[in-house]
Amino acid sequence: MDTLKWVIVAALVLAGVVGNAYYSDQSLLYRVLALVVLGVVAAGFALQTAKGAMFLALLREARTEVRKVVWPTHQETTQTTLVVAVVVLVMGLILWALDALLGWLASLLIG
Repeated sequence: MDTLKWVIVAALVLAGVVGNAYYSDQSLLYRVLALVVLGVVAAGFALQTAKGAMFLALLREARTEVRKVVWPTHQETTQTTLVVAVVVLVMGLILWALDALLGWLASLLIG
């Protein structure tokens, strides 16, 4: 039965691609709405398969894991961002100075 559902999903996707090309003279809004509807129907069929059920289980488990994460506070995020910005600035200045020095040395050697 899963094979039939995947064939239906493929047919819906193909219908969306062909229909979008065939009705290219129609309003973009109508074509996008039709593609969204076809996408939702195709996703509904795909989720009814064994692989779709496994995907839904994966999403539920991922949601559970995300809830377990200890997210940084606003202050921690701000401090980390500032540290990264300062390090990038300092490294940029060091690399600029090194480039200027090496360029100056190369011009002395070359003449």
